[in-house]
Amino acid sequence: MRIAISADTEQGLDSVVSPHFGRCPYFILVDLDGRDVRAVSSISNPYYAQHQPGQVPNFIHSQGVNVMLTGGMGGRAISSFQQYGIQPVTGAYGTVRHSLEQYLGGALQGAAPCRESVDHGHADLPPEGEYEQDEVGRLQEEAELLQQQMDEVMARLQKLEQE
Repeated sequence: MRIAISADTEQGLDSVVSPHFGRCPYFILVDLDGRDVRAVSSISNPYYAQHQPGQVPNFIHSQGVNVMLTGGMGGRAISSFQQYGIQPVTGAYGTVRHSLEQYLGGALQGAAPCRESVDHGHADLPPEGEYEQDEVGRLQEEAELLQQQMDEVMARLQKLEQE
């Protein structure tokens, strides 16, 4: 099995998971034999600066990937991955190693569209010139996703402290 994980750096299993698969600079590819890691490689996202719907899922498909782990992705991307027979999984955070362990342990499953995708509507493209091009918008979305992840981690921590 081959798993791709969106990443901010090319440090393999020690890379930090990128909060949005289409806007990440790298993908970490992990080849597994059962639960054993057989190989880890890093590839640059050729569509990091700008992409159109379907380009990144097609690129991931061309890499022979079975599962795509990421912080978030849009509804159209989820649909594209499913059409390729690739399992999309959102909600990943922390290091690639941590997210991989969460997925293999069953704690990280399923995919839901990110807020931006919901705001834009799944079927309609954003206005011309707005889609995936604005660096400020990319950073704002990443900050929002990181804040959501921090809120979830803090809630889990508080729950553990109360037990």
